[in-house]
Amino acid sequence: MRVVAAISLLCCSCARYGAVALPQAPAGPPIDLQWRVQREPAVARGSWIDALNPSVVKWRGEFLNLYSVFDGKSWHTALGTSVDGVMWRDAGKVLSPSAVWEGTYIAANGGAVATEAGLLYAYQAGEKGRTVIGIAKSADGRTWTKQPAPVLTQGPRMSWDEISLGDPYLVAAGGELYLFYLGEDRARRQRLGVAKSRDGIEWTKARGALLELGGAGDFDENGLGEPAVFAANGRWVMLYTGRDRQERRALGYAVSKDGVGWEKLKGPVLRGGQTWNSAVVCDATVLVEGGLARIWFGGGDVARPDERLNGQIGYAELVKPE
Repeated sequence: MRVVAAISLLCCSCARYGAVALPQAPAGPPIDLQWRVQREPAVARGSWIDALNPSVVKWRGEFLNLYSVFDGKSWHTALGTSVDGVMWRDAGKVLSPSAVWEGTYIAANGGAVATEAGLLYAYQAGEKGRTVIGIAKSADGRTWTKQPAPVLTQGPRMSWDEISLGDPYLVAAGGELYLFYLGEDRARRQRLGVAKSRDGIEWTKARGALLELGGAGDFDENGLGEPAVFAANGRWVMLYTGRDRQERRALGYAVSKDGVGWEKLKGPVLRGGQTWNSAVVCDATVLVEGGLARIWFGGGDVARPDERLNGQIGYAELVKPE
């Protein structure tokens, strides 16, 4: 479980700029790029058009999965519970867009972290094409209290995240919270950035994007998104989603000493190998347990930039070398 000091949540919708380096990464598991991938979805979409964007935490002896479901009009956050992280029970919707600032399109696509005071969930909200990031808190994962305003909003004119923010992923390290997220500029380029906070409300943004788009013909030439950051091999590791010109998506891999300067591999490390995820693999969330990295991810068989992918949630593990 990732635990930080108790966090007092207030209300703020701005962020300053400054140094946002992560501390030295713990050793973490000695993983290699050797995958064990479950063939069938771990969470099927059922009656939803899409079930994507898992965020898995372990809390009070059970696994909680806050994932996104699309009903044809709006994205909601649903909850799954599990005793082993493999077999999941549906606990229904827990968040929907409701506040004025959230609009009607989305209150989902988020990342959760466990703290001594309870659970925090950073989520994406706003109208399609111009979203921001909000925070909700919970003591049990079932009942959530939203903050009355977004905690992270667009950057200034001509900045790399001027138009829209999304895909938040929370990491607790060294007594602080770090939020990795997608930013979109006026040219609609999607890249990744990071911010840090002590209380989950007042955030300091790194000034620029962390990772640039790939070159012509690369799997991530059309956009980066959905970062998932964890410690392994004594470094910070990021799994991220790369989009190509045909909107096919796959997972990329990058490593860093400080969480700011990243070196990414040239090609994807996981593409869909089954019919249900043949066009899209995306939305990783990672939980380190027992010397391996446990990974839940989204997948679909239709290549589209946003929804109607027939999205479902898969499971994989990154294991140490034999």
